[in-house]
Amino acid sequence: MKELNDQALVGAYINGDDGAINLLIERYRKKVYNYIYILVKDSDIADDISQDLFIKVLGSLKSGKYSDNGKFQSWIMRIAHNMVIDYFRQNKLNRNVSTDTDVDILNNKNLVESNVEDAMISKQTETHVRLLVDKLPVEQREVVVMRHYLGLSFKEISEHTGVSINTALGRMRYALLNLRKMIERYNIVIS
Repeated sequence: MKELNDQALVGAYINGDDGAINLLIERYRKKVYNYIYILVKDSDIADDISQDLFIKVLGSLKSGKYSDNGKFQSWIMRIAHNMVIDYFRQNKLNRNVSTDTDVDILNNKNLVESNVEDAMISKQTETHVRLLVDKLPVEQREVVVMRHYLGLSFKEISEHTGVSINTALGRMRYALLNLRKMIERYNIVIS
């Protein structure tokens, strides 16, 4: 049953096979949790939102609110996205940083680590960049997370967030501008 695609598992669950939903949840549990955790930066909150998400998914599937169009992953990630946005709206945790310069610091990582010192520097740089990403406004942070940490295309980001590809690209551009500004402000050296 593990080799069945998402559509087949959704159909099996709707037709009464509870084991099918367990496979779907297991298939997406870690990805959903990681996405939520990267945005909210708190494991307990990420756990709560993830659990609420899967309860919502179960209810939607049972009540017939899900139309099977072969995009289960997009659908579930869209729900995760909306729940994170709701969380931030409820807690009013949106911070903004503005700038007027442009650089793609996320692609400025050495591809080869030749020794232990290089590996340590690379890890420290990743940590610094990740901390800076956490300071971005929610809309910018989620695009950076989806693109660079989850490996989604801008088309997939557009589908998950419900915005146009151009809006997703714009959010990425502003995120990079903001990251550049913070790097200069905190005198961080990106190798």
